[in-house]
Amino acid sequence: MIARSLRWRLLLAAAAAILVALAIAWAFMTLLFGRHLERQLEVEMTRGALVLVAGLELPPAGAPTLAAQPVDPRLDKPAGGYYWQVSAREGALRSRSLWDAALPVPADVPADGWRMRRAPGPFGQPVAVLERSLVIDSDHAPVVVQMAQDTTPLATARAGFARELAVFLAILWAVLSAAAWLQVKLGLLPLARIRGDLVKLEEDADARLPPARLREIQPLVQAINSLADARAGELEFARHRAADLAHGLKTPLAALAAQSRRAREAGADSAAEGMDRAIAVIGRVVEAELARMRLARMGRLPGASANVRAVVERLVNVLEHTEQGGQLAFAIDIPAALQLSMQDEHLSEIVGAVLENAVKYARRQVRIIGAAGPEWTSLSVEDDGAGIPPQLLEQALVRGSRLDEAGGSGLGLSIAREMVEASHGRILLDASPLGGLRVRFAWGAGVAV
Repeated sequence: MIARSLRWRLLLAAAAAILVALAIAWAFMTLLFGRHLERQLEVEMTRGALVLVAGLELPPAGAPTLAAQPVDPRLDKPAGGYYWQVSAREGALRSRSLWDAALPVPADVPADGWRMRRAPGPFGQPVAVLERSLVIDSDHAPVVVQMAQDTTPLATARAGFARELAVFLAILWAVLSAAAWLQVKLGLLPLARIRGDLVKLEEDADARLPPARLREIQPLVQAINSLADARAGELEFARHRAADLAHGLKTPLAALAAQSRRAREAGADSAAEGMDRAIAVIGRVVEAELARMRLARMGRLPGASANVRAVVERLVNVLEHTEQGGQLAFAIDIPAALQLSMQDEHLSEIVGAVLENAVKYARRQVRIIGAAGPEWTSLSVEDDGAGIPPQLLEQALVRGSRLDEAGGSGLGLSIAREMVEASHGRILLDASPLGGLRVRFAWGAGVAV
């Protein structure tokens, strides 16, 4: 799931990049801190060595002596971790901290400056040694001055710094990852807006995405709009071809109907009946396809609104003047202010198809009921006819099935189903309290059909 999410990919990539950067920073900062400690140690030991050299005296005969020596408690404590030693040809002078140990004197001690090196300590401690060869008196041979200090405290300080720095950088990584998450969220907001615009594009085939405010998003918007234009052109061409085909069939059907009449007049009743049945089937198919063509671009048009009661009253007024409708009682229970987000002619197609079917099969009464809530609208048409057998109700709503063929209830229900689905609605068939069929429609959320 995460591998398919652009948001998570960006977030994980940012978190990993930050983690690598902070790990490199941790390594370099720990190294720099260690070098800083070594420089501080060298400065401290150089200061002590200069004090040592300043108090050094070389008598005409015998070992060197000190008039003054560096002041440090570690120098007076045996194995105290801080040591000095002056080595001359006549003998050596050492700090009390060395006790009975000695610092080894290499043969290549520099005479032009102080040298810092690491070496094993006199008591098994790793030490940093600062040394130099000096000529104190031209009458005497050069002496080697050495200062040594245990490096264990430096390693301990460097390790402590590394641990504390790691904790700080871990917290910083969490903060920067949260900032990266916020950055990704804000960066993807334009795509979320496009997703909302695509919903409108789905509801209205003529709608297009508005121009993007960001240059990086504009090519995507243009590509989607170009694709929508291409699809709309293809669908328009297909609709015209289907409509032309349906209209083109009307003339051959009229010719077949004329031949059927002539066959009946000639006494070929059985042949005429077969032709009439075939003509009726083809005619129903043509009428259904024409109805679908009229509603192919239906959807929810922005700003469109139909008054449900007014549309139903106009349809009932027409049906009352037909032969079958004039013998029925119509009951309309619809609030006067009930509105639906579609055009009047589209609602007329939906309700008209069902009302024609109800009038055809009703015995004495047809009832139309409408209701609405905050986010839903429902409409039902009932009759007191024979209805549809319960075992065929579910089959009647399967896409592609025809109620007129399955249960003999007329083509109107099949057309109504297509229209309601085109307007993003739902439909249910069940038994009416009047005894016949009840067709219920619902648009919106919060109502179950």
